[in-house]
Amino acid sequence: MYEALIQQTQEALERTSKWAEAGWTARFGPRAVAVSSLKEAMALPRTAVYGEEARNYWRQVVLTAEDSSAYGRKALEALRAGDIRKAADDLYFAQYMEKPIAEHSRTWLPLYEAAMEETAACC
Repeated sequence: MYEALIQQTQEALERTSKWAEAGWTARFGPRAVAVSSLKEAMALPRTAVYGEEARNYWRQVVLTAEDSSAYGRKALEALRAGDIRKAADDLYFAQYMEKPIAEHSRTWLPLYEAAMEETAACC
């Protein structure tokens, strides 16, 4: 019934699981040093002034991904059950959890908007 949304949600879950791995440009410390992934942050010398800041940021990305994915999985389950309203609610929370990094990750808001369009069309 909601095959396109199911596919998009599965893809979003896959993308979300790789946020900290694929990364994006993030800058840390007074010299604005670029650290673009958790792997890069973990490889920084412990003496790097900005190292702890970068490690903390990328660990937070991991936690944000976990939180967003939890709601994404609930939305996927609701879509498979044909419950677009429940899916829209869960996608709302997925995009809400993503907000602190949304300018870089850009994953859940388009799905939430698509679910809301489906909800408006049917319910």
